[in-house]
Amino acid sequence: MSEGNADRVNMAFIAAIVAVATIGGFMFGYDSGVINGTQDGLEKAFDLSELGTGLNVGAILLGCATGAFLAGRMADLIGRRNVMLIAAVLFIISAIAAGAADSSGLFIVARFIGGVGVGAASVLSPAYISEVTPASIRGRLISVNQVMIISGLTGAFVANYALAKLAGGSTAEFWLGFPAWRWMFWMQIIPATIFLVTLTIIPESPRFLVVKGREAEAEAVLTRLFGPTAAKFKVNEIRQSLAADHQPRLSDLIDPSTGKVRKVVWGGIMLAVFQQLVGINIVFYYGAVLWQAVGFSENDALLINIMSGSLSIGACFVAMALIDRIGRKPLLLIGSAGMAVTLALMAISFATGTLDETGKLHLSDNFGLIALVSANAYAALFNLSWGPVMWTMLGEMFPNQIRGSGLAVSGFAQWIANFAIVVSFPWLLTVVGLPITYGFYAACAFISFFLVRSLIRETKGQELEEMLGS
Repeated sequence: MSEGNADRVNMAFIAAIVAVATIGGFMFGYDSGVINGTQDGLEKAFDLSELGTGLNVGAILLGCATGAFLAGRMADLIGRRNVMLIAAVLFIISAIAAGAADSSGLFIVARFIGGVGVGAASVLSPAYISEVTPASIRGRLISVNQVMIISGLTGAFVANYALAKLAGGSTAEFWLGFPAWRWMFWMQIIPATIFLVTLTIIPESPRFLVVKGREAEAEAVLTRLFGPTAAKFKVNEIRQSLAADHQPRLSDLIDPSTGKVRKVVWGGIMLAVFQQLVGINIVFYYGAVLWQAVGFSENDALLINIMSGSLSIGACFVAMALIDRIGRKPLLLIGSAGMAVTLALMAISFATGTLDETGKLHLSDNFGLIALVSANAYAALFNLSWGPVMWTMLGEMFPNQIRGSGLAVSGFAQWIANFAIVVSFPWLLTVVGLPITYGFYAACAFISFFLVRSLIRETKGQELEEMLGS
């Protein structure tokens, strides 16, 4: 929105919309993080092997890939808000079913359903926010979603820790005779219900309304956001940014002049995939297992998770302060370089460890401290850069005509990469070892630095209608 209309921006209304939309980010984080600390209960209840544990933990991610792809396309058909409402219902169903599952198969189905909701929320919350906020502060407001993702993860860590502490362990009996790990899943019904109810009070995206020819409704929403003069101008601007001959479709990702996938689409896919190839979700999904593997108790491992989550939230606030000042691309480059160094330090530290008679890795006090500090620095660097910036850029880098399709493809790629990393970790932990595993993550962070330099175009301060499709 132009600076001349800045005094008309209804920040109270925008803040309310962002607050509701980012509950989707909180649910994304909570549903992803709740698995961290429940592995012992799952293995005991379902008699799982390493591969079985990986499949039960990773089941949500196949659902996420499905949800991200379907949500991007469905958002172009039925609207951003309606798809988020469906996601909220799926969160509730998944929470109930995952906690009640009496077999690995039922648990996998429950987590897949939740994953569809997570995938939908992961792409639509930042996209929706990008479509209702001024360009000058858009990055900052979309970054709130990453704060909520990490808050959801940390909330899950805190709930898991408290339940395990009160029950005397994650597998110990708790309320109503059910083990604590089942209550870890049931607790997420509370925020999911809040998300469902509050979604009914926010409007549909004005850009979707224009696409559907509902320009009067779009202008009404934009008037509430930016004032009547700006609203008329913006409706016309959105209309002109759309292809005149057809509704948005997947084939728009192909540049008709070259017959090849557009460069901006490859940029989105690269951001989505390399955000996962640096291994961040190993910390979030397997943090308790990782720290127990290097000699920490379950209680201490869960506390480390909480500390990592708290540092990550702080890093997100730093990102919010910088993203609209120095831009998206510099933050990505800083993150790539910093993560390459901290991941390499973790790999070196793990390489110095020795195995005890039970096969557990033990580090010396010095290298244990280096590994712990490096892991937390790595998590902070991720949430200063690739965490919020990737979702921000996916929400804003695509032109209006291809935003839904671009989100569908990039979101699908992100969650498939996430699935591959997460499912492979238990096997890598026992067969390949932590030094090589973390060396691979470090190499991916190093490579991502050069890919960002060559593929990513800065979007700071640009209106969505100014985004180029090449």
